[in-house]
Amino acid sequence: GGVENASVVGMVVKKTRDSPDPAGMRDVVTGTLDQWFAQLQANDDRAIMQSMNSLLQQGWLKGDDGTDRFLRIAVTVCFDRCLAGLEGPGPDDYTQIDCLAKFIVILVRYFEEWSRSTTMSKLGLVNKVLASIAKVMHTHQWERGDRTTFNQKPFHRLILHLLDLHDSVGDALVLSLADFLHAVQPRLVPGFSFSWLEIASHRNLMPRLLHTRGKGWGPFQRILVGFFRYLEPHLRIAQLTEPIKLLYKGLLRVLLILLHDFPEFLCEYHSSFCDVIPSSCIQLRNVILSAFPRHMLLPDPFTPQLKVDLLPEISKAPAMLSTYANALDKHPLFKAELDSYLRGRPNAVFLADLPAHLFLTSAGDIAAAGTRVNVPLINALVLYVASAAIAHNPQGPSKPPSAGGVSLDLFMKLSRDLETEARYLFLNALANQLRFPNAHTHFFSSSILALFQAAHDKEVVREQITRVLIERLIVYKPHPWGLLITFIELIKNPAYDLARHDFVRSSPEIEQLFQSVSRFCLQGPSSPAIPAAGAES
Repeated sequence: GGVENASVVGMVVKKTRDSPDPAGMRDVVTGTLDQWFAQLQANDDRAIMQSMNSLLQQGWLKGDDGTDRFLRIAVTVCFDRCLAGLEGPGPDDYTQIDCLAKFIVILVRYFEEWSRSTTMSKLGLVNKVLASIAKVMHTHQWERGDRTTFNQKPFHRLILHLLDLHDSVGDALVLSLADFLHAVQPRLVPGFSFSWLEIASHRNLMPRLLHTRGKGWGPFQRILVGFFRYLEPHLRIAQLTEPIKLLYKGLLRVLLILLHDFPEFLCEYHSSFCDVIPSSCIQLRNVILSAFPRHMLLPDPFTPQLKVDLLPEISKAPAMLSTYANALDKHPLFKAELDSYLRGRPNAVFLADLPAHLFLTSAGDIAAAGTRVNVPLINALVLYVASAAIAHNPQGPSKPPSAGGVSLDLFMKLSRDLETEARYLFLNALANQLRFPNAHTHFFSSSILALFQAAHDKEVVREQITRVLIERLIVYKPHPWGLLITFIELIKNPAYDLARHDFVRSSPEIEQLFQSVSRFCLQGPSSPAIPAAGAES
């Protein structure tokens, strides 16, 4: 796609193994930079333009591999000098970084004056600069010591300077910066994690990405999923070091900003986030699942006699941008059998074998996931079943689909035959779809209640359903609307007679907790607070 379309990630991957630099080239580049920086500090515009001509004459701005090499050496020289200064006894000195930033800004702002001498576009130049910075960061992280010696401050400062190029490059800049953040994500450059999160959520980056819905949402979702993946092993075992605790709090703040300012982004990508959030992170997940479109007015779930079936939104499927079916597409034979079953062809063998399909087989995958259960596949399966039920709703598109037929048979099979951990994760997958009023929320709410009612001979299923709902209600707000209406129905409707079950009265602590949650759900938010189990595990 030409120089201007080459992504930052592509350039980093392509040139991670650069050929050795020609003898003496670093000295030549260093001398050129020193001359430039002296002129920049003297604000001598005429001399700066003469230096630009000498750069062109040396062939360093043609847009070829020589340009990549020049930029990489320039970035390396400035960082080495800055780091040497920061390690010394005097005050922090970022002169080299500030001069490098000014140098790059001048090259971009005056681009039209030298554009005939290069094959690059203005954006192509910016992408080459970002790729050079990313390569130097990878080198510093992995070839010059461990993560504890990585100094992120100079890199952070330089990227903040480059955010000022928006007036010269436009919204293409924030897309390139999202690509850059993907190339230096915390799993690849862990020493940059704090700066990474600050830049990703910066007021000049995050809102600009999310206001350009067609282009910016996908890149921002990709970098956010990458950050979740980095934190996931730490959050899963719930043993958080101080740095991870700070990163977790920072992530929670970012999600609360998104919930307030860009709720549709969380609504439409919710399933891809649920795939990478450990089941123990209840509050983090609740924030995402509480998002609802800004134009929607949520009915108060505590309203007596609330007729959910009659709400105008309850028959409409929610907009979703997550490619949730990807996990199913990796198992084409299983998906083909599932499609046949959902079209109403009875298949006892398929149902009997179904639970076995939902486990990982490779030791590496199991170790990485921390469980034998294939959580993304279960999440994809329940959404796929719901979509089929809505598409083939016998009551027609204007009525909300309720639990029943082949979809409920499939869910009942899993709720009865899966082992305890897998059943818990399956019920979590159902509860992840209890969100704002829409056809999915209605379908999954009625499915969970139907599974509870059907498990009259299997108390453990009823206990796990109650656990999955209650543990989402005992953390701090926000609580998803669909979660509240489902639990309110469970405790109010005598058909479920929840209070009589032994598991509710198994200990005084659990009985008190249940009574507090029930009081909260029956009397609304004005009732006394739920006992303080509100922190994330």
